[in-house]
Amino acid sequence: MFHRLKPKSEFSRNVLTLMTGATIAQAIPIAISPILTRIYTPEDFGLFALYMSVASIISVVATGSYEHAIMLPVKDEDAINIVALSMGISFFVSFIALMIVFIFNRQLTILLGNPEISFWLYFIPIIILLTGLYQSFNYWSNRKKQYKRLSTNKIIQSTTQASTNLSMGLNGFGSAGLILSAILGQGVATFILGRLIFKEDRKIIKKIKRVKIIALAKKYIDFLKFSTFSSASNSLSYNLFSILLSRVFSISILGFYSLIFRILTLPSTLIGSSISQVYFEESTRQKKLYGNNKNIFLATMKKLFIISALVYFPMYLYIKELVVFVFGSDWRISGEIAYILIPLMFIRFISSIMNSTLTTYEKQKSALLINLSLALMVIVLFLVTYINDFDIYTFFYMYMIVMSILYTLYLVYYYYLAKGEVFEKNA
Repeated sequence: MFHRLKPKSEFSRNVLTLMTGATIAQAIPIAISPILTRIYTPEDFGLFALYMSVASIISVVATGSYEHAIMLPVKDEDAINIVALSMGISFFVSFIALMIVFIFNRQLTILLGNPEISFWLYFIPIIILLTGLYQSFNYWSNRKKQYKRLSTNKIIQSTTQASTNLSMGLNGFGSAGLILSAILGQGVATFILGRLIFKEDRKIIKKIKRVKIIALAKKYIDFLKFSTFSSASNSLSYNLFSILLSRVFSISILGFYSLIFRILTLPSTLIGSSISQVYFEESTRQKKLYGNNKNIFLATMKKLFIISALVYFPMYLYIKELVVFVFGSDWRISGEIAYILIPLMFIRFISSIMNSTLTTYEKQKSALLINLSLALMVIVLFLVTYINDFDIYTFFYMYMIVMSILYTLYLVYYYYLAKGEVFEKNA
């Protein structure tokens, strides 16, 4: 009887495997969040969010975006050489970041407007290296359809970070507990995933050659030339938001926002990332076979609309009261911000997952333009807010409306791309 409940298609089974791991991994920090909001202050969360925003902006260029090309070659021999290329770039970028932090620590601290961030800037190169290595291992495992491996690894990372958060928080570490926990969690996850790959794929790893790496670096140079800047601008649009929020308003406002943003993006990290990985693999396969991926695009988008509605509509009705009940009355502002942003989260959830269609069609230039437009819009909205001295609620309403329109337009573009109606000259 139970076999009837199992997903019939390979796509659904793979999504379920990843989603199971993601669900458990995300359930752990969410489960302890009511404790964390009572042992950490909004200022602690704000400083942690500021640190992670700076680290994330730089981390996206850690591999030169070559990890996206790991899925594309027909031969595993070529793919593993791209993995080696991505790892090598990660070491180089983290070293450059270390030099910059040592030389310009004071200037960066002044720019960020928070003296407490000065010490933690020295840890950013570590996060950059770990993120670059993890992404390289992640895409290789995705190519090999090692979804159970990826699922288990997410749980290990989450458990490590959550347990460290609690122990350090209870011992009065403050924002240091949040930052060090994130580094430790990423480090453990990267080490375990890398160890499994080196253990199980030794034969193919022996085929890594310097000449091959150089040849593939040239072949997929567009990922470095365009996707790197595209990813950087995309990260900038998200993380510059946090940096500017702390400058235009305050570090505590950033703390309120960072907590609720993690809750609102939970469907994306919990369900969306799993669907995105499998969608990318399947859409790449369909494009090779049929010249387009319209069928899998429509099927995936239909699922996403249903999931998004089921998640965000009930949340919209009860989010204010729920935040106060779960996290405490000190976090009331987080609930009010969430209420404003939920319509944006609905369309962003769908559009951000279908964004991988750009990589399937190697539309690096289009991805760059889209992400630059997002980053530019964030800057414009903060500039308008600063000039007109808008309050925090007016700003968030304005941000929600403008960004919702942009994400809808991008989704339409992805659809025409999946149909094969957008030609290379228009990219």
